[in-house]
Amino acid sequence: MKWFIASDLHGSAAYCEQMLAAYAREGADRLVLLGDILYHGPRNDLPEGYAPKAVIAALNPLKEQILCVRGNCDTEVDQMVLEFPILADYALLADGGLTVYLTHGHKFGEQNPPPMPKGSVLLCGHTHIPAWNVHEDFIYVNPGSVSIPKNGSHHGYMLLENGVFTWKDLEGNTIREERI
Repeated sequence: MKWFIASDLHGSAAYCEQMLAAYAREGADRLVLLGDILYHGPRNDLPEGYAPKAVIAALNPLKEQILCVRGNCDTEVDQMVLEFPILADYALLADGGLTVYLTHGHKFGEQNPPPMPKGSVLLCGHTHIPAWNVHEDFIYVNPGSVSIPKNGSHHGYMLLENGVFTWKDLEGNTIREERI
């Protein structure tokens, strides 16, 4: 299975459109969204192309392909307009022998991981900074942000296929690759 993983759209229709073009180009089986879908949040400036209604219109037709967890900027009112579940605080992926714990990162994160089996992957968004950090009991992975990257990182996404995580910018250029 090929997973397309993205986080922190923050209502940017411009970057959502680029993300969905990359999703189609990659031919992924499922689209995983790690939260912060529609609202930019009080700590962020408006992202380029801020148009939450356009993001809703772009994502809803893909509702059967999307697996989403709740970000700190996602609310019950967002769930009223999105046709796929967004309010779960976490989800689990089992890909072969790999266990991946999906969460946004504001409740559980690299410094305060949830209880997980040793060797699991903790996959979070929230920081807007791509990461691959190996800890004694787990690996912390972050795709960065689609619309508001921080610390000089790229607007991008990540793929997971056959135990390989690949970070790409929205044009499809590979930035980094790591194998479990």
